[in-house]
Amino acid sequence: MTDSLLSCNGVNKSYRSEDADIAVIRGVSLDVRRGEFTVLMGSSGSGKSTLLYLLSGLEAVSSGDVWLDGHRISASSEKKLSLLRRRSMGFVFQAFNLVPNLSLLENVMVAGYLSTGSKKCVKDKSMQLLCKFGLERICHRLPAQVSGGEQQRAATARALVNEPLILFADEPTGALNSSAGQNVLEHFAGLAEQNQSIFMVTHDLRAACAGDRVIFMRDGRIHGEFRFVDEVRSLKDREESLFGWLTEQGW
Repeated sequence: MTDSLLSCNGVNKSYRSEDADIAVIRGVSLDVRRGEFTVLMGSSGSGKSTLLYLLSGLEAVSSGDVWLDGHRISASSEKKLSLLRRRSMGFVFQAFNLVPNLSLLENVMVAGYLSTGSKKCVKDKSMQLLCKFGLERICHRLPAQVSGGEQQRAATARALVNEPLILFADEPTGALNSSAGQNVLEHFAGLAEQNQSIFMVTHDLRAACAGDRVIFMRDGRIHGEFRFVDEVRSLKDREESLFGWLTEQGW
């Protein structure tokens, strides 16, 4: 975990409203290393989700550059961006967006078909992921027949089936109860330990404690960065240290 996988330099984003440009992201520069679990925090309206969309190419920057694994995505065509997202990015959002009339297994497989693997390979990989997330016994159920936490784990399996370089997660536990949310976060932390890069937006203090570092945004700018001390292992200690730092930042 020594080199940069994702980076942006001097990124700005503005939206046109009536006769004025509204600046949402203001001169943001950051790096995400390979195998790093980065958490982005900030108050509502600080620009967290917008920055995630810019870094993943889901929205275009107004100015500045975004690079992923040597590809300048801020200057890529939509066709190239689509291929890059398919090969190199996975997405998990607060809304699970599972296809309601497909089973959990079929939802994961459909995403896998976007890769070049054979149908058998895709099915085997999908089942491996569902087993990893403890969903093998319910893999043939429809999304409406399982809990919210189980749907979120299935959505995570779907995001990982093509072995992306980075997993983008936008408030992935926002719609879950405490137990289901903690389950998802434990899976994310396990993925990071296996060298999976994760970039997660959250407003939740406990969720942020699953990461390696926390970036705090205010008014479209990066206001500070916090890294957990390796020796601090307990959730309580991590929460206390992060809360103290966030308070200093005016959270």
